[in-house]
Amino acid sequence: MSQNPKLKKPRSFDANLIVIGAGSAGLVSSYIAAAVKAKVILIERDKMGGDCLNTGCVPSKAILRSAKIAEYMRRASEFGLAQVDVQPRFEQVMARVKRVVAEIEPHDSVERYTGLGVDCVLGEAKIASPWHVEINGEVLTARSIIIASGARPFVPPIEGLAEAGYLTSDSVWSLTELPKKFVVLGGGPIGCELGQAFARLGSEVTIVEMLDRLLIKEDEDVSAVVQQSLERGGLQCLTGHRAVRVEQDETGKFLICEGVGSQGVSSEGAGGEVKVPFDQVLVTVGRRANTENMGLKGLGIRTRNNGTIETDKYMRSSVKNIYACGDVAGPYQFTHTAAHQAWYASVNALFGMVKKFAVDYSVIPWATFIDPEVAHVGLSELDANEKGIKYEVTRYGIDDLDRAITEGEAHGFVKVLTVPDKDKILGVTIVGHHAAELLSEFVLAMKVGVGLNKILGTIHLYPGFAEANKYAAGVWKKAHQPEGLLKWVRRFHAWRRN
Repeated sequence: MSQNPKLKKPRSFDANLIVIGAGSAGLVSSYIAAAVKAKVILIERDKMGGDCLNTGCVPSKAILRSAKIAEYMRRASEFGLAQVDVQPRFEQVMARVKRVVAEIEPHDSVERYTGLGVDCVLGEAKIASPWHVEINGEVLTARSIIIASGARPFVPPIEGLAEAGYLTSDSVWSLTELPKKFVVLGGGPIGCELGQAFARLGSEVTIVEMLDRLLIKEDEDVSAVVQQSLERGGLQCLTGHRAVRVEQDETGKFLICEGVGSQGVSSEGAGGEVKVPFDQVLVTVGRRANTENMGLKGLGIRTRNNGTIETDKYMRSSVKNIYACGDVAGPYQFTHTAAHQAWYASVNALFGMVKKFAVDYSVIPWATFIDPEVAHVGLSELDANEKGIKYEVTRYGIDDLDRAITEGEAHGFVKVLTVPDKDKILGVTIVGHHAAELLSEFVLAMKVGVGLNKILGTIHLYPGFAEANKYAAGVWKKAHQPEGLLKWVRRFHAWRRN
């Protein structure tokens, strides 16, 4: 490990913990350290709250809400109301997004965290040794360091893209005028969410995905439902197409795509070039960790190809008193997993000399907030098949659910994977209205080891969407009836009648 030879381990420290990055992972790490009365310094180079507050979860869910209201207005006649001429005011929609961010901003503010006992410092941090961090011309020291510097959108080197201009999930919020023709490059969760939102607000949206289906981390039946829903809403989905270049002429801008094979590889049977016109193109093909210019290489801290820091089960980097959590660590890049990792990183950094805790990834939920929502926890069929894990599938169609019918949202399904011939839950996928909220019951069940029998035996409010979970458990129970016992009971009742 190479480092500044003048920076030896101090005899005393300015802080117990220095946290770099004030996104979800950094805020939770700092909060926990302050709560257990440790001296903690939080360093942020840009805005408190990180991606989630400023460019991710909060603004995206705000625009999705406006888009959903617009869609409900278009559906007015379904509910016995006069047809509405929907006229989205894009500037006002974006103004609302900014108001929502501003309303939540105090939750992540310097003032709040200073009040909690965290020393907040604004500036660019560079780690000079395992105990020294350079910031604003000053050197701060701590026994442990947590890197929670987040990630940023990855932009592929597509010919002509930079010259034509592009948006990412960071910069799309600067738009003040609705694009007439909007191309979304990438069919993952961010691309599907924002693509559907802009379509509902009036853009002509085309999603270009190199692989053969959208939401590639979900099962094929989920991808099919999502694509059908998007296309019914007027989106064009070009799956199995790679963006190769951007062209411009006097008539406008065009994304040139070529058809590829099922795994995103060019093949003789693949289609030819497709020319897609656009006013704006949104790039959502992945994210890269923010690990540059922090001094990691000089310290011998190992990173992966996407920039994420290699960590062990205690969230330690290859330098044992430097930890990493959140998007900069991976493998899950969600706000809630960042907070989950932050607990392990901060507790191990502060108390690891007494007891260390290994991070638990066994029950990780996630959701894509399109319409219909897609929510998932545990194993999917894809995961189980890749890992060679045997499973049974139980499926309940939400089109049968009373509350869904009354709401005009009778579509989607609950799919549960269980151990063969047992009610132990291996994983759940829900597609439908309020899927993300319905998933919570299964997340808790998996966390505490509750099976489908217990869910079936739990009273669920009627009429409610959560009944779908109980009915899914009922489908499993019907398929596993004790046939021998039922035969005996049938004879018993016949004897009682006579």
